[in-house]
Amino acid sequence: MLNIAVLISGNGTNLQSLIDAVNLGQINGQINIVISNKENAYGLDRAKKNNIKALYEENEEIILDILKKENIDLVVLAGYLKKVGEKFVREFENKIINVHPSLIPAFCGKGYYSDNVHKAVIDYGVKITGATVHFVDEKLDNGPIIMQRCVNVCQNDTVETLKNKVLQVEHEILVESVRLYCLGKIKIQGRKVIIDE
Repeated sequence: MLNIAVLISGNGTNLQSLIDAVNLGQINGQINIVISNKENAYGLDRAKKNNIKALYEENEEIILDILKKENIDLVVLAGYLKKVGEKFVREFENKIINVHPSLIPAFCGKGYYSDNVHKAVIDYGVKITGATVHFVDEKLDNGPIIMQRCVNVCQNDTVETLKNKVLQVEHEILVESVRLYCLGKIKIQGRKVIIDE
């Protein structure tokens, strides 16, 4: 059983989907700790309600020390609105995954987070958007893609309605990616992720 850490910055709905999946026995792992870089993030309350260690911490060096002490096997960035540094990536190479609310490589990188992504999607007029789960490397929203899922962009969609549609598929593919990772079914070959079903 793998030890998982989840890093958040806000409400923690993706965190909740992982907590629910672990509680239902769908994931061969346990969430040891939830860390937020925002003191009042509601996701910390979600963790506490499920008897998971919950910490507010902004200093990356301290976070790294905590993760090592907890013997963390997988770090999940679930709405963590801060780029992790190169040392962090090196220490947990191919052990950090992120969920992003667009189909990478579209609408990603600097400035593309949260509602900004959905506004950009609507303003651009694309017909399809979605969510991506990917490994984290030194560049923003750049690492090998594990899983993607599409949603249609309707003419009457607002930022709020689109966000809700995308959030639904974020939950699905994040849980599935973590499930497969914990079973050892994900391999990286160059930029490609091979899933051994």
